[in-house]
Amino acid sequence: MSSVSQLWAYRSLILNLTQRELKARYKKSILGWLWSLINPASVLAIYSFVFGVVFDAKPPVAGNGHTTVYAMYLFAGLWVWNYFNGTVMGAITALQTSGPLLNKVYFPPACPAVANTATVLLQALIESAILLVVMIGLGNVGIELVLFPLLIICISFFSLGVGLALSVYNVFYRDVNYLVTIGMNVLFYATPIIYPISLVEAKSTVAARIIQLNPIAQFVAWSRDIFWSLTWPGPWSLIAVPLVSIGVFVLGLILFNRKSRDIAQEL
Repeated sequence: MSSVSQLWAYRSLILNLTQRELKARYKKSILGWLWSLINPASVLAIYSFVFGVVFDAKPPVAGNGHTTVYAMYLFAGLWVWNYFNGTVMGAITALQTSGPLLNKVYFPPACPAVANTATVLLQALIESAILLVVMIGLGNVGIELVLFPLLIICISFFSLGVGLALSVYNVFYRDVNYLVTIGMNVLFYATPIIYPISLVEAKSTVAARIIQLNPIAQFVAWSRDIFWSLTWPGPWSLIAVPLVSIGVFVLGLILFNRKSRDIAQEL
């Protein structure tokens, strides 16, 4: 709690770091913030072509009973991954590059990671807003949308907790960054983003259950329930996902605080 209160006390610094990151992200770029739409759109187009056209992947029918657009089914899970990946990898980079500033003035070392999360959150909100507009246009929207704020909160806590833990260990062991990059590639394909979990269940129920234990798979499932299937997550998921998210954040913050006492010297 003292760590959280410390971060709150330095909220002005976090806001300034966030603003600096937002201004610097597309500085001297002709298209500017349009890149925040072009980048995810290009990834979405590539995956949609490869898996939706070449491999002819068929998504389940949407909640309105007739929509089967693979690109939108993919987008309903891809924005979640983009948020998680951007938060974790950004936290590692943010802490590593904050060394000169930490050596000049004191502030909680977790501030850069929190500021990065706020920056990536804005990108996630833009992507999810576009998804929502398209779904409204397709007539595929329901009351389940009220779960969206809770989903954002859960992803934020979970991703920040993972990012804090990995970022501080990366300071002492630079191999962490390379291992995390490899791990993220594996985790992406181990999460039902480009394919429905039903395909795994048809081949192996054991493998499907293991995949469903992956918290990112739960976040993706929530997003697809909200934006695609128009159904509510199961009762156990509604309880477990918030608890796990908060637990991972607390654990990540504890690990970060234990290792960050001498972090300025290492940076």
